[in-house]
Amino acid sequence: QVPDWLPFSKDLIVILSGIVEMGLGLAMLFWQRQRIRTGIALAIFFVLVFPGNIAQYTEHRNAFGLDTDTKRLIRLFFQPVLIAWALWCTGAWRQLLNRPKEL
Repeated sequence: QVPDWLPFSKDLIVILSGIVEMGLGLAMLFWQRQRIRTGIALAIFFVLVFPGNIAQYTEHRNAFGLDTDTKRLIRLFFQPVLIAWALWCTGAWRQLLNRPKEL
């Protein structure tokens, strides 16, 4: 799932991204005062892992039950949904839309 063009250990990237993902999930559950920031961080995380999902599709890599090109392609279309969901359910979407415009 990790693209070949990344110059780091694939195992390290998987472990670190898993730790970040679990940390963000725990923050969503237990750090309510920072819900908007957590939502923004989660949306950014989903954007950052998207190239890996694209690589998984283009390189026909099986992982986590995604064992056909159709399943991998469907996953690509859900990534923007996850980004929007992270922003919407945390109130970050509203916060970003209503922030004052800078000159």
